[in-house]
Amino acid sequence: MSIKKDKVIEVATVLFAENGFENTSMANICIEANVSKGLIYHHFKSKEAILIEIFRQTTNKMIEMNENSKPSKDPKKQLLQLIDSVFSQMEKEKHLFKFNLNMMFNPTTNKILEEQIKLRASILFNSVKGIFNQLSIKKSEILSYIFIAEIDGIALSYLSSYNNYPLKKMKKELIKKYANYND
Repeated sequence: MSIKKDKVIEVATVLFAENGFENTSMANICIEANVSKGLIYHHFKSKEAILIEIFRQTTNKMIEMNENSKPSKDPKKQLLQLIDSVFSQMEKEKHLFKFNLNMMFNPTTNKILEEQIKLRASILFNSVKGIFNQLSIKKSEILSYIFIAEIDGIALSYLSSYNNYPLKKMKKELIKKYANYND
């Protein structure tokens, strides 16, 4: 990918997260990225196409981060590694998580990203369910939903509800809970 295209994606991500999709114009993106409209339209058909590309890239980044961690054969350790990975990503890539949250809960962008959101949710669910299948075949589906809801709730609180959210303490408690999990 070209350096200028990467810059457009980087700038648009920040602007969409901070100002919202509807409140960010192509002109704003051009000014902040220091590129022409022609260059943007050379790479993207529309602002919606930029949004879809950002979401696709963040999904791929999440998948890559999880694939690059050396998974344990022990399902409990896999779950603890997943928790550690998610919390580390949330802390390091706060703007990306905030972007994702804003885009998923905004009716306009949710509609634009509907296909990508469903794909990401499916990938996440199947990954988590694969771990819980090894821990508890009988309850793996419901445990997967509960686990994902816990992570989503923590992310929502951390990114939007509290100024001094105790993210590290929440991670520690979640690790403690699942380290002691027994079917």
